[in-house]
Amino acid sequence: MNGLVSLLAGVVFGLALAAPPGPMNAIIAEEAAWRGWLAGLVAGLGAASADAVFFVLAYLGAVSMVESRPALRATMVGLGGVLMLYFAYGAANGVRASFRPGGGSRAVAEKSKGFRKAFVLALTNPYQVLFWLTVGVGLLRPGTLDVLSWLPLVGADLAGTFVVATGSPALIVGFFAGIGVWIAGFPASIVLAERRIERFAPVIAALSAVVLAGFGVYFLYDAGSFVYAAIA
Repeated sequence: MNGLVSLLAGVVFGLALAAPPGPMNAIIAEEAAWRGWLAGLVAGLGAASADAVFFVLAYLGAVSMVESRPALRATMVGLGGVLMLYFAYGAANGVRASFRPGGGSRAVAEKSKGFRKAFVLALTNPYQVLFWLTVGVGLLRPGTLDVLSWLPLVGADLAGTFVVATGSPALIVGFFAGIGVWIAGFPASIVLAERRIERFAPVIAALSAVVLAGFGVYFLYDAGSFVYAAIA
């Protein structure tokens, strides 16, 4: 059961990161609108491939190095919390943004190079690099996250009902599965109902902002707990 919960939590987190309007979704929308669903999917795979590269690098080196230095880990997780809140702020601003080509990116590349365009943009995106060096470390580090306990007013009553195991393979698989669901479903929506999907952009952005803000608060709490223990 815990594995299934972690899997579902990973899917939700992956969707929350992938869904807000921005440069990657602008590229996917551009390719899908001009060349069809497959081109949009290929562009999405370019961005996802960059995440896979960062994941491998984090798993092989960054995590072990950070874990051996508790103060460094707390600093990076704290920065990750700030980064998540920044992502949440960007997603909230996306309530007024658009998924249409050019709505989240000023760059216009050749239509036939969607994969390479998205891959290179993702690899050189400082926010994506910081995500895997900060939040990625938190996702890979063994631990638990009691998701519903953070809810205001009812958190105490719901504590223990939705506990996610961080550092578990299920969470990572779910995370990439959530990204996969988005990069496959979003270009299909653009092709089948380009105008209609625009109506859902504010809702998607708002939900993503809530999820990202929740993770941001958790990572800041994690870092703050270390600092408190160190000075107590």
